[in-house]
Amino acid sequence: MSLAGTTIVEQVLARASDKDRVNPGEIIDVTVDMAMMHDSGGPRRILGPLAELNMPIWDPNRVVLVADHYAMPNDADEAIILQTARNFARDHAITRYHELEGICHIVPAEEGYIYPGMLMVGGDSHSATPGALGAVAIPMGSTDMLGVLVAGKTWLKVPHTIRIDVEGQLEQGVMAKDAVLWLLGQWGMSHATYRALEYGGTGLASLPVEERMVLTNMAIELGAKTAVCETDAITEQWLTNHGVPLPSSYLRPQGDPFYSEKIVMNLSAIEPLVARPPRPDHVSPVSAIDRQPINQAYIGACTGAKYHDLAMAATVLQGRKVSPRVRFLIAPASRKALQQAAQDGTLQVLIEAGATILSSTCGACAGLGAGILGPNEVGISSTNRNFPGRMGHPTAQVFLASPATVAASAVTGYISDPREVWPS
Repeated sequence: MSLAGTTIVEQVLARASDKDRVNPGEIIDVTVDMAMMHDSGGPRRILGPLAELNMPIWDPNRVVLVADHYAMPNDADEAIILQTARNFARDHAITRYHELEGICHIVPAEEGYIYPGMLMVGGDSHSATPGALGAVAIPMGSTDMLGVLVAGKTWLKVPHTIRIDVEGQLEQGVMAKDAVLWLLGQWGMSHATYRALEYGGTGLASLPVEERMVLTNMAIELGAKTAVCETDAITEQWLTNHGVPLPSSYLRPQGDPFYSEKIVMNLSAIEPLVARPPRPDHVSPVSAIDRQPINQAYIGACTGAKYHDLAMAATVLQGRKVSPRVRFLIAPASRKALQQAAQDGTLQVLIEAGATILSSTCGACAGLGAGILGPNEVGISSTNRNFPGRMGHPTAQVFLASPATVAASAVTGYISDPREVWPS
């Protein structure tokens, strides 16, 4: 193993553990910069154990609590879960509490809580999303989160890193969701188990931050521990727009690091893809799906309903109408995404095309609330998982795709290539 350089994750973990360097496989104790929880896996899971410990939260200003799973409760039990989250934030002086503002993987970045080089832990499997901004974000369960809340520290095994050099740029109608589906088709769901994914290369500059979030968000579907993108001028513009002080330099690998694997992802060669049920790694080109009829098209979740996603869908839908055979539902990933779409006319295009706008919550992606599928129904969705029963009835079939592909399919009534309806 070369000791001549360090990966991005190794640099961040070395700082967090107060070491000159760390090596893959090493067990380290780290100080956490921020802990994020949501209403489902947070307060209701740790409230009792925390009371038994009779210890305060180590630093309430470093805790973010987002109510996104049950923020629109459908029954009394869900309302109690939401009330528990509210009371927990009040009782523990957590000022970074967000309800009905969006999904926990999007809100912290929009609020300016995320910065390059930070170490965040999150109580959800998709918590690696802030890696799009050069943060190292580690998903964890409620027991480990309890430890972080009282100590501000946790332990980690330093992961090996897989380097993904991004080249080229996406064709019109192709999105980052297609790129991550390409990786799933190449690797499957366990290839990157307990690896860190490091995205870099010249092609990364062609992807806005919200597209990079898709690459890091779906690290868990690839089996990875976390994912991070090199920072650049695009990162800095996002940070400036969200009131985050700029770091003194870009976050990049240093020297000649050891990577367990290196691959090239050529964006120019990627076409619109879908993940066929019942797994995210059952990937096929849209062109190979033979006019599969759908009952519902869903744009939602942290993966696929950010402002950029809504804008891409509107580009497809401009001047078109949704098929009368299709329910077309949109659950924006955040209130800010919805506001931006309203301000520039994107929302109007979507509504005029026939979209129904839902609340900015996890919704049908997690099988909660409006948009779940009935027996034997077929849906196409911009979300991240399509296991049986994930979005409704166990016999329902869910195809995963980009927001552009979802929008094109809503128009035709069957799974369709967005390039065929993309404006010339």
